[in-house]
Amino acid sequence: MAGRSTKQPIADRMYEVLLHQFMSGERAAGQSLNIGALSRELDVSQTPLREALARLEHTGLVQREALRGYRVAPVMTRDEVEQLGEARVLLEPRLAYEAAQRTTPEFLEGLREAVEDFRRSAEVADTETEGFDLYWRSDARFHMMIAAQSGNAFLEMSYAALGGQIQRFRLFSKFGRTGAVSAAPEHDAVYQAIVAGDAEGAAAAMRHHIIGATERLLEA
Repeated sequence: MAGRSTKQPIADRMYEVLLHQFMSGERAAGQSLNIGALSRELDVSQTPLREALARLEHTGLVQREALRGYRVAPVMTRDEVEQLGEARVLLEPRLAYEAAQRTTPEFLEGLREAVEDFRRSAEVADTETEGFDLYWRSDARFHMMIAAQSGNAFLEMSYAALGGQIQRFRLFSKFGRTGAVSAAPEHDAVYQAIVAGDAEGAAAAMRHHIIGATERLLEA
């Protein structure tokens, strides 16, 4: 039997290409995304581009307007940043609390890798494209792993529902400086509490981190 192809589908590749362009600032917040122009620029047919844009719409990084097509989501307003921070502070400490009680060696190893990647990105996240790319990918992995380890599918789905807006938050942070240098030890504090099985400590550390991240962005 022939082996299964490992070639990445074109729509998946376009999703990654566009996502990287948004997060790197190559396509500005609010910029129109003309499918015909994108097709010519990226040398692919319009069908996989439409699929990629539809998926990106679900992340919150792309918006679709009737009769006008797609555009990159606008930068978050101050009110949106504050409201997202309030929602995360209600949810994520609970996720960390639950995850700390359900650790596995595989989970802790994956979380450690995310913390280390984030720490490596911290010094260059505000000055290098590759550093920012590592910053947002490792940050997303850290928070998503904790949500998945909570053991509560409904809490995890609640976090997933915020996922697109959190991506917008990370994109917004690029313009106001990420604050990754301050966030790195906060990630480590959450990780250390989870490793110790300290559910209350993990929740408190996560709360401190979310509040700090929100305040840093608002100050910037």
